Amino acid sequence: MSDQTTPKMLARRELRSRLAGMTDEARHRKSVVIGSLVCSSAEWRAAGVVMLYLSTPQEVDTAPIAIRAWQEGKTVVVPKVSWDQRRMLPVEITSLSNDMMTTTGPGIREPLTGKPVPAGLIDLVLVPGMGFTENGHRIGRGMGFYDRFLAQPGFFGVSCGIGFSEQMMPSLPMLEHDVPLSMLVTDAGILRFTTNCIERR
Repeated sequence: MSDQTTPKMLARRELRSRLAGMTDEARHRKSVVIGSLVCSSAEWRAAGVVMLYLSTPQEVDTAPIAIRAWQEGKTVVVPKVSWDQRRMLPVEITSLSNDMMTTTGPGIREPLTGKPVPAGLIDLVLVPGMGFTENGHRIGRGMGFYDRFLAQPGFFGVSCGIGFSEQMMPSLPMLEHDVPLSMLVTDAGILRFTTNCIERR
């Protein structure tokens, strides 16, 4: 089986098609719902330091979530990517101003500078993905940045996937190094994952 026809490649192809089929209005409306659910969760209320991603046009819009975090006195952290090492360095930001940002890699926005924040201080990480399942699995873009970040020994926070209901799949091909999520928020609601059960809300 070639790289172009591996199960993960086929899943990503299907998910890209779904995302491309969404209208801007639908993405905005669902992003508002998702942001509201995230910011009303117990995990959010308990978090002093929140790590989120700087969203692309096809992803859940995280800008309102960052603004809400600052309004509530939380520290906002975003990834600064080392493409050579394939690792993310969490850095604090205090603004979403475009003159503080750059675009690298495949259209990824990241800060030009920022104070590094140890992973052990991060309480909640909002995790993007191409697709998600109802048992806490996700598939990303294939670079493994978040799996490596979430698997590091110093991280003890909550990993919360956020995505549109269009990104839900019955199952996804998983590899040994893929790290399951603690919880998932979509416009359809919140799923929390434990070792023994899935809590719906």
